[in-house]
This record gives sequence, C-alpha cells and structure tokens, in this order.
Amino acid sequence: MTKATDEVMTGQAWRDFCRAMERAGDIVLQSQAAAKPLDRAEGFRYLTRLLRISLDMNLEWADPDFPGFYQASHSTAKIGADNPDNHYLNATVHPRRRYRITGTLGTCPILTFGSKANRYAIDGSMASTGELALEEMAVAADGSFEIIVSQERPADAVNWLPMAEDTSFIVVRQTFRDRAGETPHRMEIAALDGPATPAPLDPEFLVRALDRTAGFVSGTARTFVEWAERFRASHVNRLDTTDQTMFLRAGGDPMIHYLHGYWQLAEDEALVIETGIPACRTWNLQINNYWMESLDYRFARIHVNDHSTVLNPDGTVTVVVAARDPGFGNWLDTCGHSHGTMLWRWTGATEHPVPATRVIPL
Repeated sequence: MTKATDEVMTGQAWRDFCRAMERAGDIVLQSQAAAKPLDRAEGFRYLTRLLRISLDMNLEWADPDFPGFYQASHSTAKIGADNPDNHYLNATVHPRRRYRITGTLGTCPILTFGSKANRYAIDGSMASTGELALEEMAVAADGSFEIIVSQERPADAVNWLPMAEDTSFIVVRQTFRDRAGETPHRMEIAALDGPATPAPLDPEFLVRALDRTAGFVSGTARTFVEWAERFRASHVNRLDTTDQTMFLRAGGDPMIHYLHGYWQLAEDEALVIETGIPACRTWNLQINNYWMESLDYRFARIHVNDHSTVLNPDGTVTVVVAARDPGFGNWLDTCGHSHGTMLWRWTGATEHPVPATRVIPL
C-alpha cells in the first residue's frame, strides 16, 4: 500500500486538508484593517468562494488529458479585483500535450486567450507563457474558429497559442461593454494526443489535489491581502499604481493598464474621481471590498465603463463613490462598506492618464 493510499484509507488526507483550511482562516483573523463584522464575514465567505474555485481547478477539472472550460471567477466567486465586465474561462493543460480549441464568435467585442504558469500556491505569481487576441486570429465567414495550443507551432496551424515547459492552464477573457446587449463567444477544448478514456480516481491524485486545493486558497487569500495592505499604505483615495510589473506577474492581461487604489470614506463623504478619456478599446472603474472582490454588481451599480457612463460636456468623466447618490456624476454604491480597494482599467489605450481624486462632504 502506498503512502497516499494509506492516507486516504485512514482519513489522514482529509484531516490534513481540513486543518489546512482551518489555518487559512487565520489570514482573515490577522487582517486588522478588516476587523469590522461585515469585513470579517465577507472574509470567511471569500475563503469558501476560493475553495469552490480551487476544487474545480485542482480536482474536478484538473485532468489535462480531458480538459474543459470552467469559470474561475464569476458573480459569486471572485479573485483579485475580478472584472464585472468579464466572462472568465479556464482550462487545465499539460505542456507536453497538444490541444485544439474550437468555437463560434458571438458579439462580445474583446476576446483574448492566454497560457499561464500558475504559481499562486508557491509565490503568488501567474506567469504568462503565451497570448493570442481575436484581432490576431483567422476566423471563418460563419464565425467559427480553431486554435492549436502547443509548445511548438504545427506547420498547418492557422491560429496558435504557445505554451512553455511550465504552462499549467489557459485563461480566456471575454470583455463586454454592454453585457445585456452582447452575446458571449462559445468554445470547447480537447486534447489531440491523450488517452481515449479517463483513468479511475487514484488515491495519489486525490491527495495531491487536496493539498493543491488548500494551498491555492491560502496562497491566493494571502497574496491579495498583501496587495490591499500595500494600496492602503500608499494609495488611500487615489488611483496611482503606474508600475505594471506586479500585475503582469500575477497574470494580468498585457492589453490592460491597471490603476489600483484604496478607498476609505465616512458615511457623509464622497470620493470624486475625474479624468479625460484617451483613445482606447474600452475602460472601466470598479470598487471592491477589502478582500479585493468586486462588490455585488448583480444588484448594485458598483462599476462603470465607457458604455454605461455619462460624460461631461467637455468629454471628461466624473465618477462619485459614496454611500448614497450625490446627485451628480456617475454614482457607484459602496453597499454598506466604509473602505475597500478600487481599480481603473485602460484597455488598449494610447495613453494612461491617472484620474484626479478628491474627497468631499455629501
């Protein structure tokens, strides 16, 4: 009997997993800036959401011989200032395999594919190992497309997404300007050189999956608490992260210029954000809680983009973050929060202006 089999048969693997999840709770308890009941409740809910994502990533959809697209971030499971305008898809791959992505285009205006080396559980990074955008792709007249994913480009590949020796998954980003009026793209992925049928669940696989699952939860939570604390220390009520190195290291889209910040307001205060708009594919601003989850965009206006905003007569834009509608500008609802992080994205922009900010009484 192997060590992994013994750990499964005795239940030790499960006990170790539960203890690792218990330790992840210390990340929530140790965050002194998030010590209010709302912050702490959201922190523990955040861990359950990361657990759901991690189980999909490391157990349910973890076989690179039989990959499938799953959502690693959506309206009820969020990571690292998730974009309310995005539809995220992930797929687990192995760098020694070759894959084919097939699909049909909808009307969503921005579509990008990236191959990534996921090191969140190790050092909080997610390295890009290949990128492909819709504008670079050949698409058939009926909207269908095919992409080959591999380390070496096949001679007959019309569209190719590169992988590296440590690539572990693919991320697809569909960015909407008007989610209600635009249709998503549809796609599937399959291995070209894998076995015909999956093997039965192996104890060794389960033990590794449980270990990776807990590692992802704690590693991801710790990473973005560190981000929030960094923004709180230097960017309160400002958007000023002009150096993009940290965000690209964490798997950010190279098409996007990220301006992060931290907001903190009393109930009778508002944060006014103003900027000119450069030539760009799109832009948006969102507000998040302390854990860097977007606030609940299903039920409240917590973000604005180039489609939903009302511009000033001179072409600039004014956004107001406050607990209630101030009667001017484009209001974002703080949804009962007194602080959190925020993010402005310039997507495909020719320039990256830093919006001006000021706090005013309501």
